[in-house]
Amino acid sequence: MTLQLSIVAVTACVSGVAHTYMAAEKIEKMCTAKGMKIRVETQGALGIENKLSDDEIKSSNLAIIIADINIEGMERFDNCNVIKISTRLFLQSPEKVMKAIEDISLFSKGVKIHL
Repeated sequence: MTLQLSIVAVTACVSGVAHTYMAAEKIEKMCTAKGMKIRVETQGALGIENKLSDDEIKSSNLAIIIADINIEGMERFDNCNVIKISTRLFLQSPEKVMKAIEDISLFSKGVKIHL
């Protein structure tokens, strides 16, 4: 199924190194392969990289938070549909996120799914 969605995502792991960037690369590839537009912000050992703008967040259909820690600026996504998942679970079972994307795309803003 191809969904014409605009997605923003944030990835962050405890150490801020490998899993942060592995998750970012994987979600980008998965969404791009499905024809979805995606922008990923990483919050790793080097700080925040590719910071999402307020306009990008506002115009997106949903936000995906792939994190094992509390991310900086979570309040930016208060009015968004949000899918939240740990990096470990995402890297082990990325298909859960794709199913959640299909499910959440049916709702208006403000729906939160925690996997």
